[in-house]
Amino acid sequence: MRINSKVTAAALALSLPAAGCASRSEDVGASYVSPMAYSSYSCRELSAEAQRVSSAAAAASGAQDSARTRDAVATTAALVVFWPAVFFVGGNGAQTADLARLKGQMQAVEEASIRKRCGISFRRV
Repeated sequence: MRINSKVTAAALALSLPAAGCASRSEDVGASYVSPMAYSSYSCRELSAEAQRVSSAAAAASGAQDSARTRDAVATTAALVVFWPAVFFVGGNGAQTADLARLKGQMQAVEEASIRKRCGISFRRV
């Protein structure tokens, strides 16, 4: 039985975007960061670190979601207009890893704050 080349191309075009598409920022899990990294911080230092990490995480989340949007546009173009465009869909593993690290830092700062009774917590979106 001979497989139709159009069916093969369509299957390839459908499978590649799913493999390389960037994740939504809210779907990226936190990497583990030990709260002990912040054990020597005062409550004031923890507060400053919380603000720094929170700002960086917000920027990384925006970049992650932009990458996902670009991948979705490329996927649509690949499937509707020009199937070789599927090879431009790739996500960004380093960007995702950076966001995961920042989320882990946020958890670690929050845990250190709980241990020191500083009252720092991050709003969950």
